[in-house]
Amino acid sequence: MNTTPLISVSDVAKSFAHQRGVVHALAGCSLDIASGEFVTLIGPSGCGKSTLLRIIGGLLDTDRGKVVVGQRTPRENRAQKRFGLVPQSPALMPWLSVIDNVRLLQQVNRRADSESAKSADPVALLRSVGLEPFLHSYPKQLSGGMQQRVALVRAFALGAPILLMDEPFASLDEITRSSMRYQLLDIWERSGKTVIFVTHSIAEAVMLSDRVLVFGGRPGRIIETVPITLARPRVETMEDSPEFVEHARVIRAALRRGWKQ
Repeated sequence: MNTTPLISVSDVAKSFAHQRGVVHALAGCSLDIASGEFVTLIGPSGCGKSTLLRIIGGLLDTDRGKVVVGQRTPRENRAQKRFGLVPQSPALMPWLSVIDNVRLLQQVNRRADSESAKSADPVALLRSVGLEPFLHSYPKQLSGGMQQRVALVRAFALGAPILLMDEPFASLDEITRSSMRYQLLDIWERSGKTVIFVTHSIAEAVMLSDRVLVFGGRPGRIIETVPITLARPRVETMEDSPEFVEHARVIRAALRRGWKQ
């Protein structure tokens, strides 16, 4: 069995110039992620979670340290269309219909992995999240939750093997947000993709993840790794289980320790 991680982050540090001096976003950050794993980054605002996500995705360079993704640099992977990004905002094109918004990245990113892209049927994906009746609707005709479902499907339809999700459900109400995480689980469990997910929600982190990486305050560093042992597939009733509650307690305690450091 191949034990080489798909993503390896070694001693990464990153700082930014600011009006009041230098902001140290990350310091000595290291982690390994296996192919097909769902890993969540959680921590206080400004602790470097999104910065690390952008470094892994080849959108930012490190000041120190090394990132390897499938034996290549992040920028090489980005050039080869191996990353899909789901940001906080759906970022849909208002003049395109739902189905055309989903197909847009497939059309633009001609270098995406052909076998993955071929197997990602946009209509089937939209059907799986309850949007088949809205294939020819426009973004302004959709609710916020429906728009975010379109953005989610668009990322999976691209065929990229690695998805980077930066608080994609942050702007949604709690009821919609809870529904979205189960729709994400349903798509992801059938896809085999590797996901790095940023959130501030403990419940979201526990329900979605194979592992949760807890960040301390700035400069960002991983202070605890919490394996999530809930069985898959995961269902909503698990949120009332003692195991779920215990995982949430461990993460909450780690966040409190990190905030005090």
